[in-house]
Amino acid sequence: MTIGRQETMSPYPKVRRMRFRFGDPEPMAHHFVQGDIPLTHLIAVLSGAFPPGEESFIRSVRKFSGGITDPVLKKRVAGFIGQEAVHGQQHRRLNEQLIENGFPLVRLFTFGPGALREKAVITVENFVPKQVHLAFTAAAEHYTATLAKRVLGTEEIQAIPGDPEVWHLLNWHAFEELEHKSVAFDVYRNSGAPEFVRIGVMAGMYYFTIPAVSVGVLASILSDPRSWRPFKVLRQSVALARGPIVKGLLKEMRPYMRPGFHPDDIDTDDLLEQWRRELFGSDGELLDRIG
Repeated sequence: MTIGRQETMSPYPKVRRMRFRFGDPEPMAHHFVQGDIPLTHLIAVLSGAFPPGEESFIRSVRKFSGGITDPVLKKRVAGFIGQEAVHGQQHRRLNEQLIENGFPLVRLFTFGPGALREKAVITVENFVPKQVHLAFTAAAEHYTATLAKRVLGTEEIQAIPGDPEVWHLLNWHAFEELEHKSVAFDVYRNSGAPEFVRIGVMAGMYYFTIPAVSVGVLASILSDPRSWRPFKVLRQSVALARGPIVKGLLKEMRPYMRPGFHPDDIDTDDLLEQWRRELFGSDGELLDRIG
């Protein structure tokens, strides 16, 4: 892509080689969501988990890529893999900054190829049927797309004060999650895997994800002495649960468990076009972050 040129709508996820500048020129505040301890730690925990998660998603799709004959789906899969790889790369850069800033829990997710923890994850992946692994990816992609739609489509969320570069990263990541929201789902459908497996995997995630993430956020707060302000944390946690990021999220997830559901049933084209202009239009906010 040429800098300064209006980016146009594409049927394939577009791979953008981004490079964010965390802590430059101004150092990143410890609680980089201004004054909000639980939301800061929620973003830190999610950022920590994204790189190994996205590598797992890529592996799950690659297990089926050889059986794809549709040239359009092949190109969409290539775009999905490219986007997920860059997401992992840029979240690793944020995670390095977070570890330096005193978020020790993020270090648990930080491991490279061939590391013992990666081998353990791959062992678990290979233990379950590959269709279940792909169904997990499709369900997780629906979670991230649902959150992405909230982040990009809710003025109240966009108005939350915080580190500008972190918000740039989150907006770009959310935008690309919407671009490729149906790729893993379509690979699953193309594989001929049954609907009951897809729905069953999501049913498990439906009840497990929010409690698991909540435990992770609590552990992150407890590992950070600068966040030991129990009354403030409790008050802000209640506000987070009742706010636009979390409230009603499970209800929004429910249609996925309907037989015959497809992610494109939820129309996000106008939202994508709006943010394509804002991020990558002729005066886009992130043109100078493209490597």
